[in-house]
Amino acid sequence: MFSFLRQTPKAPKSVTVELDGRPVEVAVKLSKRASSFRLSLPASGPVLTLPERSRWADAEAFLLRHRHWLAARLPRTVRSMRLEAGTEVPLRGVPHLVVGTGVPRGRVEILPLVDLPELRVPGTPEHQPRRLFDWLKAEALADLSERSAFHAQRLGVTVKDIKLRSQSSRWGSCSSTGSINYNWRLILAPPFVLDYVAAHEVAHLVEMNHSDAFWATVTRTLPDMERGRAWLKAHGRQLMAWEPPGNSG
Repeated sequence: MFSFLRQTPKAPKSVTVELDGRPVEVAVKLSKRASSFRLSLPASGPVLTLPERSRWADAEAFLLRHRHWLAARLPRTVRSMRLEAGTEVPLRGVPHLVVGTGVPRGRVEILPLVDLPELRVPGTPEHQPRRLFDWLKAEALADLSERSAFHAQRLGVTVKDIKLRSQSSRWGSCSSTGSINYNWRLILAPPFVLDYVAAHEVAHLVEMNHSDAFWATVTRTLPDMERGRAWLKAHGRQLMAWEPPGNSG
């Protein structure tokens, strides 16, 4: 149940393997700092890290030995999700059915039904995804601005600017000047997850690294940080599957 579709003497940039009957692409990364082979699963997808002078045949054998580890941790199905009518969008972690109203103008509205809340989106079908995306970004910016300000006050720092991005593998980034970029998809996660990412990025204004001092800073402003961190590790790849209209942010 496992095969390499392509084998080369030198390490390729990626290799496709078959896991549980479906092809999975594994990125291959050469590292001067690595002393051994390492298989990891970030939000962007599986990565096989190789020491710079290692043999590709040995790397293939390592991946073969760890195929069950990888298969067990990959979601059964990971496919692109689109913001369109008929789709269930997890607004703040709660599924909402996207419904087109057919009304040419107006705002996106939440209809809080008991069984399945609705996101009612105006406009023609071709314009509804962009309308919903813009609304989700506005909601994300409001939530992230509020939580960033909260953690900045607790840590005694100043957030200069907040922007939203559509990164495919990062939830946020922070510059030493006080500017923070966040992934718009955080509005689709439960609020405690968004809160964790906000605390994480604001903490970088105190410690621009991932040292023990940094994690102590995150914990100081958000004692329950492990809850959000664990959720992202478990569900981050599914969240990244949501695509903005036109694949642009």
